[in-house]
Amino acid sequence: MADSLRDQLLKSGIVKQIKDEKRQQQPVPKPHTSFAKGKPPHKPKPARNDGEIDLAKAYAVRAQTEAQERKRAEQEAAEQARLKRERKAKVQKLLEGQTLNKADADQVRHFEYGGKIRRVYVDTMQLADLNAGKLGIVQNSGRYLLVAQTVAEQVREVDPHLVALLVDPASAGVDEDGIPNDLMW
Repeated sequence: MADSLRDQLLKSGIVKQIKDEKRQQQPVPKPHTSFAKGKPPHKPKPARNDGEIDLAKAYAVRAQTEAQERKRAEQEAAEQARLKRERKAKVQKLLEGQTLNKADADQVRHFEYGGKIRRVYVDTMQLADLNAGKLGIVQNSGRYLLVAQTVAEQVREVDPHLVALLVDPASAGVDEDGIPNDLMW
């Protein structure tokens, strides 16, 4: 069974409970003479303890806290978006004029990126250099771009998630069938 809002506020410490003893210590008001004329007696409100916050104030405090948290979250999101735009601009500048993709490439090099098998078209020399670690593949704006190893490493320094494939030259090798060890079909 769910607690009432009052019980939740009491548990959280925002509202302090008035002790029954303090209520009993308050003097009982005397009946008014106006009651005899047909009007009901006026009962004064019990005096509030200085440490007690009423329900409206508790709601106001909670609303203010939530507003501050929303504002802080929006500022963090704006900052993250700004940093992402800066990284994208740096990568774009690094890739400018550095792509080696050829329109007439006839061989396909498959690689795993983002949990899926992707492909890029290369020629024979590019395939050998890619498998040897001399070239790398960078993902930019939905395209897979073939770049030199140095450019791929510079992109990795800016945003490592954009480097789709960069074979380590020390571990680059082929198995007995001539297929690169890191090649996935």
